[in-house]
Amino acid sequence: MSLAIKKGDKVTILSGKDKGKSGKVLEVLKADSRIVVEGLNLSKKHLRKRSDSEPGGIKEIPIPMPISKVALFCGTCSKPVRFGVKILKDKSKIRVCKRCQQEI
Repeated sequence: MSLAIKKGDKVTILSGKDKGKSGKVLEVLKADSRIVVEGLNLSKKHLRKRSDSEPGGIKEIPIPMPISKVALFCGTCSKPVRFGVKILKDKSKIRVCKRCQQEI
């Protein structure tokens, strides 16, 4: 299975509590088909104090979400879009927006 969303891409959440919000992909978990998006899908984690420099408390961390719940965000269209793959003359592949045909 080839995952088309990569680390560093800007994505929009399609469903769930953060529907409509956008963020940057921090991590892609290929084996589980999940991604971690910066600042979205947060969960509270209770941490014990480990040392004087590392305090305890409740910390919000982003948790993985299914890759099917997000769509790539096109900067030109300013919308979440589907994309296609275009093969260039030098045999390299780029992702292009299906709506405006610009590189994502």
